[in-house]
Amino acid sequence: MPAEISTLQKTRALPGVRELLTDAVEAVGGTERDGQVRMAEAVARAIRTGEHLAVQAGTGTGKSLAYLVPAIRYAVEQHTTVVVSTATIALQNQLVDRDLPRLAKALKKPLGREPTFAILKGRRNYLCMHRVHSGAPEEPEDSGLFDAFTVSRIGREVKRLHEWSSETETGDRTELVPGVSEQAWRQVSVSARECLGAARCPVGDDCFAEKARADAGRVDVVVTNHALLAIDALQEQRVLPEHDLVVIDEAHELVDRVTSAATAELTASAVSAATRRCGRIIDADTSDRLLEAGEGLALVLDDLPAGRLDTLPQALGGAVTVVRDAAHACLTALGSERKEDVEEATARKLARSAVEEIHDTAVRLVDAFDADQANRPDVVWISNDTYSSSPRPPSLHVAPLAVGGLLRERVFARSTTVLTSATLALGGRFDTLARQWGLPPEPTPVPVDDGTATDKPAPADDADDGLRWSGLDVGSPFDYGRNGILYVAKHLPPPGRDGLGDATLDEIAALVEAAGGRTLGLFSSMRAAKRAAEELRERLPYEILCQGDDSTSTLVAQFAEEPRTCLLGTLSLWQGVDVPGPSLQLVIVDRLPFPRPDDPVASARQRAIEAKGGNGFLTVAATHAALLLAQGAGRLHRSSNDRGVVAVLDSRLATARYGGFLRASIPPFWPTQDPAVARDALTRLDAAAPGRSSTSTALR
Repeated sequence: MPAEISTLQKTRALPGVRELLTDAVEAVGGTERDGQVRMAEAVARAIRTGEHLAVQAGTGTGKSLAYLVPAIRYAVEQHTTVVVSTATIALQNQLVDRDLPRLAKALKKPLGREPTFAILKGRRNYLCMHRVHSGAPEEPEDSGLFDAFTVSRIGREVKRLHEWSSETETGDRTELVPGVSEQAWRQVSVSARECLGAARCPVGDDCFAEKARADAGRVDVVVTNHALLAIDALQEQRVLPEHDLVVIDEAHELVDRVTSAATAELTASAVSAATRRCGRIIDADTSDRLLEAGEGLALVLDDLPAGRLDTLPQALGGAVTVVRDAAHACLTALGSERKEDVEEATARKLARSAVEEIHDTAVRLVDAFDADQANRPDVVWISNDTYSSSPRPPSLHVAPLAVGGLLRERVFARSTTVLTSATLALGGRFDTLARQWGLPPEPTPVPVDDGTATDKPAPADDADDGLRWSGLDVGSPFDYGRNGILYVAKHLPPPGRDGLGDATLDEIAALVEAAGGRTLGLFSSMRAAKRAAEELRERLPYEILCQGDDSTSTLVAQFAEEPRTCLLGTLSLWQGVDVPGPSLQLVIVDRLPFPRPDDPVASARQRAIEAKGGNGFLTVAATHAALLLAQGAGRLHRSSNDRGVVAVLDSRLATARYGGFLRASIPPFWPTQDPAVARDALTRLDAAAPGRSSTSTALR
């Protein structure tokens, strides 16, 4: 139960959400916005009625306060815990390090006590003191992968981790600055499957992960991530504390994050490592059987091309079946937990964890091909990057074709859910993402709310009818139509498979020159980004940064500090750049961000929808493009004073039938197809930028 309840709180009614929001905004030195108020009231209504809510809140709305204030009020009033889930570490840190501390102090007096909060991550993110004290078992699968220098570096990092273990109070990896490599961290951490459990672990009383979970069960607000939310939904044993309200921020990434958490991989090296984990715990004949099965899998995978598997090749099916059966034999030999010393128990737990993962993945791979293509739950593919700069042997992957059923049964059916992001209403409607989340395609009509509705409706006989939701777009305080231009280069030829054409490169150079640098280039591939960087460095006098030249965070910081700089890159820049001011006045999109045709999950989802009579392209590919395009265009306006141009150099946005859907998904900039208009606006902005007041510059 969150925090101790004061006598005063038990006897008095709490202030309303509107009053609390006003106190919160004043305390943090902000300005109350109409969209923020509408969102807070809608969240409060959802809490009262139990009806799920999707809220699109544009940049600058102040959506964090809009959902935190009613959520905290509910947690304090009902003495319960509310879960807030984010997709990115940046937002997670913003909530825990900035928003919630300030909000807790602001609401202490009106609520009668200071609200409490905590962050909760997966077990792998916390230091394992048992590993620290006992020493990590050998990681035989890594042998031979590192040269002497790398091994020495990892040794130094592990020594530093041991020293840090006596200093840290949380064991949270993110608190270690500078960080360490993944190989080093694995020496002092365990997964949930590898953990002995607090009751059996000799240092269970000092377990950082268990302490984090215990703390999470005693606070008002628990901040977590979509991956842990997915794990909580996937497992029978709950990971998150008991809750009946969850807020999902950055909800546009929910489906991808849940899909990633539910994806499994099978490799020959993993089978070999699991065999060695068994070591002397089981008889050699049984473990050798698994080792041979892994070797057979490696031989088969080496002969198969990378890509999606619509049918299971006979040789591969046989190899995976042999792995499955051999892993089952090892699990039988390992037996259940026994009364043994800690060292033996640890070795057995690690072996069982590794073999269980191999077995469960093999079972899932074989079962994935049982149904016809339209009704298969999973998609299977082979990846093979032996020719990349960091080669890995071939591997098998299996991922869910859809996660709506999981979310419907394990999230929406259990808790009132608020989903929010700056990008949810694709094509001006919420139904596209609602289907992916597992909600009914049509929202529930919202009745007139007089503030007295408190009773949640009785459960309906039909499971789908029981899921009621509403959608709300509260807009943005930014005047996109006056402060931004959407330039679509209709005159350019449609993009081809050969990368950037000469005409497109000329267009990019002309726009960047007009802008005086100040450009974020969002490209569909690293090859295109590098080609553009090479050309611009030859043609223009500005500093051209390209993703991969340094860490992304370093490049973004340099881009923000030096106004006449350009930053070019791919996917992570579409959503990860927050640079207000004159450093960013031009966003270039080289082509519409459709998923790659050979993307196994997207292509399988598209085919499954078409097999059922739906429009796979619009449902999957166009939705993917709309989300990314909206996020990319949103990089331009990060404050109310920002001005600039979003230039889409893909003529299909103007000519294709789906163009209207995509345009309706991005902020309502003033549109033009005239390159001279775009260049002139950028030239005026560049001229005004050095001493700019940012309130008088006209774009058109």
